[in-house]
Amino acid sequence: MKGADGWTGRLSYGRLMLAAAMTFLCAPSYSLHAQQAPPSLPSTASASPSRPSEGSPLDTNSTSSASTNGDTTRNSSLLNSSDDSEQGEEMEPRDASGTDNSSAPLSARDIITTLQQNPDEIVELKTLMADLAQQQGTNVQVDSVTDQMLYSQIASSPELRANITTFLRARGYVTADAVSDSYGDNGLDTTPFSPLLNENNREDLLYSLPSGSNNRQYRSLSAGGDRVPRTPRRNPQSNAPYEPQVLRQPAPYNMLALRDLYTQLPEQNGQLKRFGSEMFLSRSSDSRRSISPTARSTSLDVPAGPDYVVGPGDVLSITLWGGISQTFTRPIDREGRVDLPEAGPVQVAGLALQRVEELVAGTLKRQYRNAQVAVSMARLRTIRVYVVGDVQHPGAYEVSSLSTCLNALYAAGGPTSLGSLRVLRHYRGTHLVGEVDLYDFLLHGVQAEEKLQSGDTLIVPPAGPQIAVYGAVKRPAIYELKDETTLAAVLEDAGGATVAAEWSHIVVDRIDAHHQRETVSLNLPDGSSAQATQAALGDFSVKDGDRVHVAAVLPYSQKVVYIEGHVARPGRMPWHDNMHLTDMLHSYRDLLPEPADRGEIVRLVPPDLHPETIEFNVPDVLIGNSNPTLEPFDTIRVFGRYEADAPKVAIGGEVLRPGSYALSRGMTVAQLVRMAGGFKRDALLTDADLTSYSVSGGTKIVSERVPIHIGSAVNEEDTSADVPLKAGDVLTVHQLTGWNDIGAAVTLEGEIAHPGRYGFKPGERLSSVLRRAGGFRDTSYPAGAVLIREDVRKLEESSREQLIRQIETSSASARISPNIGPGDQSGVLQLVAQQQNEILGRLRSQPATGRMVIHITADISSWENTPSDVEVRSDDVLRVPKQPGFVLVTGQVYNSSAITYSPGKTAGWYLSHAGGATEIANKKEIFIIRANGSVVGHEPSFWDHNVLSTRLDPGDTLIVPQKIIGKSLFWRNLLTVAQISSSIAVTAAVAGAL
Repeated sequence: MKGADGWTGRLSYGRLMLAAAMTFLCAPSYSLHAQQAPPSLPSTASASPSRPSEGSPLDTNSTSSASTNGDTTRNSSLLNSSDDSEQGEEMEPRDASGTDNSSAPLSARDIITTLQQNPDEIVELKTLMADLAQQQGTNVQVDSVTDQMLYSQIASSPELRANITTFLRARGYVTADAVSDSYGDNGLDTTPFSPLLNENNREDLLYSLPSGSNNRQYRSLSAGGDRVPRTPRRNPQSNAPYEPQVLRQPAPYNMLALRDLYTQLPEQNGQLKRFGSEMFLSRSSDSRRSISPTARSTSLDVPAGPDYVVGPGDVLSITLWGGISQTFTRPIDREGRVDLPEAGPVQVAGLALQRVEELVAGTLKRQYRNAQVAVSMARLRTIRVYVVGDVQHPGAYEVSSLSTCLNALYAAGGPTSLGSLRVLRHYRGTHLVGEVDLYDFLLHGVQAEEKLQSGDTLIVPPAGPQIAVYGAVKRPAIYELKDETTLAAVLEDAGGATVAAEWSHIVVDRIDAHHQRETVSLNLPDGSSAQATQAALGDFSVKDGDRVHVAAVLPYSQKVVYIEGHVARPGRMPWHDNMHLTDMLHSYRDLLPEPADRGEIVRLVPPDLHPETIEFNVPDVLIGNSNPTLEPFDTIRVFGRYEADAPKVAIGGEVLRPGSYALSRGMTVAQLVRMAGGFKRDALLTDADLTSYSVSGGTKIVSERVPIHIGSAVNEEDTSADVPLKAGDVLTVHQLTGWNDIGAAVTLEGEIAHPGRYGFKPGERLSSVLRRAGGFRDTSYPAGAVLIREDVRKLEESSREQLIRQIETSSASARISPNIGPGDQSGVLQLVAQQQNEILGRLRSQPATGRMVIHITADISSWENTPSDVEVRSDDVLRVPKQPGFVLVTGQVYNSSAITYSPGKTAGWYLSHAGGATEIANKKEIFIIRANGSVVGHEPSFWDHNVLSTRLDPGDTLIVPQKIIGKSLFWRNLLTVAQISSSIAVTAAVAGAL
């Protein structure tokens, strides 16, 4: 997928896809610098492969228990096995409820399988993760991200699996319908995952089983019978010819060379199908795999030739033309005669169709002048034959008289798993007519020409010697032997070996009859000629029960070098003798823009292929001053300038795009400003700050501030004012003084002579703005004026949230008195909780208003330039209501309402007119909220001031709070403050609505 967008496009897309995933890699609980310990594993006994059964010489996967997916117990013999993986591949990607899972993320097993089949994507994912981790402040080297770390994160993070699924689908490695069947009813990944099987790090074995493999030794991972699901369908584009299934062991370094070398070719012990068994399985839309229907429902549309011998039961179609035009049908009766019009019966049984036509024509021409006659078969007779032996449905079958042995065997469902495919005996009475070898038809298309006759018997004996062939062959399967005695003949039946076969690694698992198992090999030296190989194959004798494994060649090239990093064409390149670095790096066109001066060659030094790093200078190589020699498996790494050194500068302040920028060679402050989009309108062009850093004595960092005439450097292009930048420099462009005060205004509402929005100059006071607005109207009530300020609202909101949290987090011991016994605490706590919820509900329902308490009157001169004359701020709102004619009484009173104002009346008078306080009222904490927002409460003193004796003014509010349940002084004070806060919010809202 290295298309026109190039590697830059791939990295940009990958950053978007893996942004969420980096939360897991950069979390404090996970370190990329240390190898994470694998999770706990099942015991060795539960994870060990099951022992092969002795019941079948070819079966290494026999078990007596049912499979873990709920299927019934299968025949332990490989000869009775069917490719259930094929049936699974035909299934649509739907979950148990029938929901389409094509858009669901892949399971951990599917993702790891796909990544192992495409190792280049693992390298890219690691690079993206390390890059994003470094951007988030975590110093992560790409080489330190191991395969095990990546696999562990894939297994534990659903978000990472979803992002990598999109990542792989966008590159075409996974199709939309390649969702495995490991999703539950809710589309969740239910696949059991164990990163390691044992101490040998064989987790890749779980996810690299060959397609169609059903090996039970990898199915049972624990005593609970957890199942490894089937390998999903792979994208056909990724299936290269003869591509082997490999095991990739975790490589210690993130190098493509080591990833290629850290591979194994596993022994493919998957269940094999018996060759030719699928011939007798029919597939349709209703049944994917079912025994073929019987002859009673199957028509044999085969024309009868001129040599067809007619007999009783056949129906002839006779056509006359010439002197007469007529077509009629006549059956052949049991005596073998056909009744002709005007001529009577004619004996035709036992004659060929051509002779019947001549006989009928001669007879009818005597009756009809100038008549031409044609005779054909209108319907063929049926015959009864018997199919017995090891077949699926033995018995008698009515078949067409043109049927052959193959038709009758097909009608009977074919041989069973124990029936022979090489010997089909055809008896006519006690006489053996012949034997049919189905391999002649399956391999060469040759059919038996002998037709069946009524009463014939077909018998399928048990299968003869069998041998399994798998690995690098074209048709891996179980073959039945007849005349084949050598390995060459068996491989010919298997279609021959693929071009990837390694002749020197042919291993045969053999059973020493009735004694023991043994393993033998072909013992063919490396580099043998084709003639010697064929001779060795022809001399090697095979026996019944042999399992022949033809190994594939190693999955990597022995003469290859790798190039990666800041290059235009990364990947594998062929190696040749006397190869030098300039054969890979011809010029700067082979590199991406701005490469670093330093590169390196990572060499795998023989004989153990341990890595060593050889540095080189990129400019010296490109101009020819240096040209190191390359060896096989060398990895050439070229870094980008911003990878190796990452020089950056920062710009802040009044520019369009402040932030951090890469430092290019020769960059100045003017170029940095232009790269940041230029100045904003509020930028101060006379002066800017440039902070530079330098290393002093190689032991410490020294900072220095330099003033810059930024306007001259950028707009006037004054080179003397322009300053070159160094890595780490920070440029700050200041804002014009007072810019934020532009457009500042205060809003006057209500009973003002000229309400509206008024601008003001810094330091202007409320009296000045009111005078410009014409002052108060005669109907105004300045004592109830409300001044709303945004800064005050934010402080009130913060205090309200803090009070709510303090109430919610208070412990039970803070709510009740220590003197209450354990038996009384439960009831008290319930009452406290009920009261707490009520007060919290009132607090949450009354948002902060931002009201300031001001003391103003209608006579502006009386309070002008006094502390009551506050300085206005931007976005202040002053609401002056009309004079209210009531006093509000609320809280724990019998009639909470607004009472008409009566001059000179006290709070006690208004309380009595509201019905008085209730039984749960806290009379000692009654308080008054004046119309201007000030609070009058109980103030313990020598004279014991009584709140109820206070005279009230229009717009005042009398609050009767509720008794606080609980004897804790802290708790009572806390809820009292909460009640006052909620009440002030209510009165502020009422005052603003006047």
